[in-house]
Amino acid sequence: MDFLNSIFRFSLTELPFVLLTLMFAFTIHEFSHAYFANKFGDPTARLLGRVSLNPAVHLDVLGTLLLVIAGFGWAKPVPVNRDNFSNPRLMGIVVSAAGPLSNLLLAFVTTLLYVGLAATGLWSTISEANPNAFEAIRIFVNYMVTLNILLFLFNLIPLPPLDGYRILEDVAPGPLRRRLQQFEQYSIFIFLLILVLPPVRAFTIDPLYSMINVIADQFFRFAIMLFGVGGA
Repeated sequence: MDFLNSIFRFSLTELPFVLLTLMFAFTIHEFSHAYFANKFGDPTARLLGRVSLNPAVHLDVLGTLLLVIAGFGWAKPVPVNRDNFSNPRLMGIVVSAAGPLSNLLLAFVTTLLYVGLAATGLWSTISEANPNAFEAIRIFVNYMVTLNILLFLFNLIPLPPLDGYRILEDVAPGPLRRRLQQFEQYSIFIFLLILVLPPVRAFTIDPLYSMINVIADQFFRFAIMLFGVGGA
């Protein structure tokens, strides 16, 4: 058991909550890409069955395992043909940004629900009646907030094939965009460097975890102020 816990970034006891959270987070993220692409006139994702809230069509086994083990991962990318958009660059930015923003929205809505129910006294009632159920809900809420913030931040990194790179590609002028595309083939090597070299990771992935706590704290502060309670 100690050996397995040393492999996973998350403890084995909390792993089911992590996987459940990732199922929601990845599904909503990819659905958002597909939904807006279809709305803007590109039927590619719809024809492949990706405008769906069915997790089975969005989850990527390797990407999910890497997030559990290494702290970052991905779902199956939604294919988008920007040539079908009436305004390819503007609509491309919206489609790319929809995924990360959906994760941020999930984190925020989860925070509002948690603090709102705390304000009604429901969490205290559950805690007294069934401490195990309360602890399970608390762990799930924690991961719904933190992992969705992580996915929001991670996907904004301007490296292919992440959404941040697609946004950069759409806002960049033509000559710069062509130069960026020349380096796309090296993206897998960059990710491997991030994964295996601690000094590189220290300047890339690790700072994201510090930002998670800051954003989550602001979410809870705002929700507490909104509901007029002293704490969640």
